[in-house]
Amino acid sequence: MSELSHADALWRAQETLPYLTPDLAGCGGVIKAELDDFEVEEIPAYEPSGTGEHVYLWIEKRGLDAQALLRHVAHALDLRELDIGCAGIKDARAVTRQYISVPAQCEARLAAIDTASVRVLRSVRHGNKLKTGHLRGNRFRIVLRQVSPGGLERAQAVVARLAHSGVPNYFGPQRFGRDGQTLRLGLGLLSPVRQRRLGRFMLRLALSSVQSALFNCALAARLSDNTLTKALAGEVLQVVASGGPFLVDDVTREQARILAREVVPAGPMFGLKMRLAKGDALAHELALLARYGLSLDAFAPFGKLLRGTRRALLVWPSELAVTPLGADLEVRMVLAKGSYATVALRELTKSDAASAIDAGEADSTLEDE
Repeated sequence: MSELSHADALWRAQETLPYLTPDLAGCGGVIKAELDDFEVEEIPAYEPSGTGEHVYLWIEKRGLDAQALLRHVAHALDLRELDIGCAGIKDARAVTRQYISVPAQCEARLAAIDTASVRVLRSVRHGNKLKTGHLRGNRFRIVLRQVSPGGLERAQAVVARLAHSGVPNYFGPQRFGRDGQTLRLGLGLLSPVRQRRLGRFMLRLALSSVQSALFNCALAARLSDNTLTKALAGEVLQVVASGGPFLVDDVTREQARILAREVVPAGPMFGLKMRLAKGDALAHELALLARYGLSLDAFAPFGKLLRGTRRALLVWPSELAVTPLGADLEVRMVLAKGSYATVALRELTKSDAASAIDAGEADSTLEDE
């Protein structure tokens, strides 16, 4: 199979991911019909201390992507974009609130940041620059419009199932770019002929897009095989509380812990530092790579940009609820960092079209890489 065919096949696989609730009808509906229909608020890993050589800015942005935000702040404060710290990427077509950090010498010029699209809501000093992944999660408020008749009851039935069973921790279509362009770019970078030069941000995004797509395929296979909550000999599990990975050496013991939500199967985010499975579990993961013309060695040249890790196959949102809002529905949830609200919405609506409206921007972070 050619490189182009591999890219097409991997992208098609993202468009046909199985549902966890295929037996429950969806409510239909459209997200992001209006800018205020999608709100994301970052939950910081810690609050700034009040002293130090950096200033943490609690920013609200409206209808602006992550790169545009960094460019704007850098221009307003006469900084390099590399001087600005950011914990995670937020949706472009949304109202989002998050921390960024800038050097303390900019403090007197912060008013220059405010525009119709960007506001500094508060500023506090701290001792270190904000780094990628330094957040606990995100709180979402989402309005679903044009829902089907009986949509509230349908959505509430799905919510009840997800609260019990969890949500497949797929990466949303935002991760792959419009029509899979970012994914195709990343797969090309991992091929034997690597000619295109990219900036660091786009390079990371393209490479992580391939990791994410392969993870989705591994998760889809477990869901289709009905092994999503089964312990398999030699596979890697993750402790829910700490995220620590370990190998299964006692299937019976770990099966009980999976059912108790103490541990969860952890799928591959391929890279040189990823914890390898053993036996048949490893063979399945290597076969997944081979299916798309890759091997573990393909990730080696990218060093720290593509370290690799493990990612939980299931997540349990907190505060998950759906309520009527006139003729529409309001969905609220809190998700751990790196998980996608659009994936939970996909289960509610039974539609990929709504979640792909803003396929150029991630509502997550790049901490997995």
